[in-house]
Amino acid sequence: MVSFAVLGCGRIGRMHARNIGSHPRAGLVGVYDVVPGAAEELSAELGARVLGSVDEALGDPVIDAVFIASTTDTHVDLITRAAKAGKAVLCEKPIDLDIARVEACWREIGTLDPLVMIGFNRRFDPSFRALRDRIQAGELGKVEQVVITSRDPAPPPAQYIRGSGGLFRDMTIHDFDMARYLVGDIVEIQAMGATLVDPMIAGEGDIDSAMIVLRAASGALVHINNSRRCAYGYDQRIEAFGEKGMLQAHNRRPTTVESWGAERTQARDPVLDFFIERYFEAYMAEIDHFVDCVETGAKPLAGFAEGREALRLADAGLESLRTGGVVRLER
Repeated sequence: MVSFAVLGCGRIGRMHARNIGSHPRAGLVGVYDVVPGAAEELSAELGARVLGSVDEALGDPVIDAVFIASTTDTHVDLITRAAKAGKAVLCEKPIDLDIARVEACWREIGTLDPLVMIGFNRRFDPSFRALRDRIQAGELGKVEQVVITSRDPAPPPAQYIRGSGGLFRDMTIHDFDMARYLVGDIVEIQAMGATLVDPMIAGEGDIDSAMIVLRAASGALVHINNSRRCAYGYDQRIEAFGEKGMLQAHNRRPTTVESWGAERTQARDPVLDFFIERYFEAYMAEIDHFVDCVETGAKPLAGFAEGREALRLADAGLESLRTGGVVRLER
């Protein structure tokens, strides 16, 4: 049984705490938040202890692992302190908004050989993982093109945009990681972006729409398309094309029922509209994989290096957006 403390009891922290609490090989020992009421509410729901401080969590020998679900600006400090305390770490993305802080963090903890996993949950989506496994098995032969579509149902509020680090570091970072998961290291990137959805986002110095082309070291081309608004729900799809054919992973819906009648044919339920519903199985599988890593000492599928590389791609995308040119990533 792997014993957890959850640091951060907001929306994402509550979800992860519930998932940990329902996992057969995990136990939720304690929860902490800088807002005491948030931790108390979650404690009352799940029966975990309210932790008075981060030090209390890290100093408790019963706690094997911490799940960091606090604000991004706290991640580096908490990862560093947890690693030095000998705790396994599962941290929500991104590691930080500043690549220099990410690099400094690893210089400080890397010699400890810590177990640090970053929350790129989409790697654990059953359909996306199956698509990747089939690529790895050679079903497509040489992969030539990948198209990743990721569109949110509606823009977040201005306060969220202000602290998010922008579209590339907040939203597209999942797609950058997925590109690496499917085709390996990326060597070139070119990005175009615009504010087509909400003028508020432009006022915050960000974009809400993007198209990005990546070139992998293998030669494969990847196209990522993002929007902060999608009228028909949470649009999450992947297409992989190669010399032997194509693989597609489609949107999820509440049911597979179709309606056929005089007014419409092949009508289906709307696609799922919320990331927690869409990626429910992925979030559960993410916890399961992390527990496996704690128990066996295996390296996580999405470790610190994956978090660092996704942020490097986000920064390179921003440089391409600024200059209008192709940015080459040094290895």
